[in-house]
Amino acid sequence: MKTRNLLIAAVVLVALSGVVWWSNRHPSTSSTSTTNTSPKLVDIPESQVTQIDLAKKGSDTVVIQRQGGKWGITAPHSWPADQDAVSSLLSSLSPVTADSVVDSKPAGLARYGLTSPSLTVTVHEKDGKTAQILFGDDVPAGSLVYARVPSKPDVYAVSSSVKNSFDKSENDLRDKRLLTFNKDQLTRIELASGHSDIEFGKNNQNQWEIIKPGPYRADSFQVEQLITSLSDAKMDLTGDAADEKKTSAAFAGGTPAATVKVSDSSGTQTLDVRKKGSDYYAKSSVVPGVYKVSGDLGQAVSKSLDDFRNKKIFDFGFNDPNQITIQQGSSEKTYVRSGTDWKLNGKTMDPATVQALIDKLRDLSATKFVTTGFQNPDITIRITSNDGKLTEKAEFSKAANGYIARRENEPTLYALDASAVNDILNASSAIKPAANSKK
Repeated sequence: MKTRNLLIAAVVLVALSGVVWWSNRHPSTSSTSTTNTSPKLVDIPESQVTQIDLAKKGSDTVVIQRQGGKWGITAPHSWPADQDAVSSLLSSLSPVTADSVVDSKPAGLARYGLTSPSLTVTVHEKDGKTAQILFGDDVPAGSLVYARVPSKPDVYAVSSSVKNSFDKSENDLRDKRLLTFNKDQLTRIELASGHSDIEFGKNNQNQWEIIKPGPYRADSFQVEQLITSLSDAKMDLTGDAADEKKTSAAFAGGTPAATVKVSDSSGTQTLDVRKKGSDYYAKSSVVPGVYKVSGDLGQAVSKSLDDFRNKKIFDFGFNDPNQITIQQGSSEKTYVRSGTDWKLNGKTMDPATVQALIDKLRDLSATKFVTTGFQNPDITIRITSNDGKLTEKAEFSKAANGYIARRENEPTLYALDASAVNDILNASSAIKPAANSKK
């Protein structure tokens, strides 16, 4: 009897095991599965936001408002806002999601630090609606913080990074630029330093040129570097009152490095830069106070006139010339571009050798500027480029230490190494007919 019962039990056990195995391999089609989704606290597009209040426990509430298409700080003080910083904060609103629901029916909020939140974010929308997010204590385990929204009873656990995206001070959101000019609308720069007084302006081709102390070609790269340094000059707001006092004293006792005035469509702004020891300090007409600035800015505004002058002999740059004429004594060669070919006296030339000449002409630069030394021209080079819209002519006169060059209709004299000019003459002589060239 016992043996029979054991056999029956064994058979039942095997059958049940088979059913379990089959069920695991073939789950019921009628069963429901739950999807683990991140709860959404708010979802507000940036375009709908008109104001944000950031109330941090123990600190003044920071209020940022949309003002005429731009964001500004209106409390606790009135300041222009860093548009990128505000945009980053706003992007965090769309959406704000939680890691999980901690308590769907909380008996009290004190245990989560939500009766007196560490940070309350209030969002005002165009349609008059207001949304709030309240952040409480840190969750004991993990990089999470308790949070809730007044419109829902739930207490959530959200990532600490979510809170950090809203936990911004007045200084975090301020526009820290010492000069707020629009680079695209900049029309004039005045730079007064111990070296010289320089004024830059735009010509008819919207290119920078030197207006004072004389009409000179400007090195556009150097001018753009100056503009970038001025545009990137920022206030350091990390110091305390004692640091501010030291900075002001250093500026007052410093040696003037330069005074810069920049003008755009909104007016003129001024920046005074002084040097104390190896450090630079600046005072702006845009914002109150004195601030320590980078050495790069100090060096940028301390450059001399010659640093900003264009030392290139030819301006055709990366545009391919249409015609090149080189005259030396009674010898004259004119290379003419026809489509993709270069021709000399109607014969197609080897493109690689012509390109070598073009590269030498493009790179030809003066070692310095001089006021005398040009005699009778020994070499004349004329280059037409930009589909015939730009013609440049330069004459070269032999000097004791090389050549002196002058461009047509310009007073500037350029000193050149003899090797640089000889390289051009050699490159011209090295041009040879193309293989299978035809007239």
